[in-house]
Amino acid sequence: MTIQTIKRAVLKFAKDEDGLTIVEYAVAGGLITVAVVASFIALGGKVDTTIQSLCQAVNKNVAC
Repeated sequence: MTIQTIKRAVLKFAKDEDGLTIVEYAVAGGLITVAVVASFIALGGKVDTTIQSLCQAVNKNVAC
């Protein structure tokens, strides 16, 4: 490999925007995943309490 070949490869890589698009989608997907996990953690206790209340209201003599 010569310096010219390496230089051309680096310039081609720098001008290629397809890689940037993939990175953007990966970052967006990661942020969505973090938001979903945070929502589950924040609402988990409230949902469990509500389900337990409903279970006890329906089955007064049966443990849930």
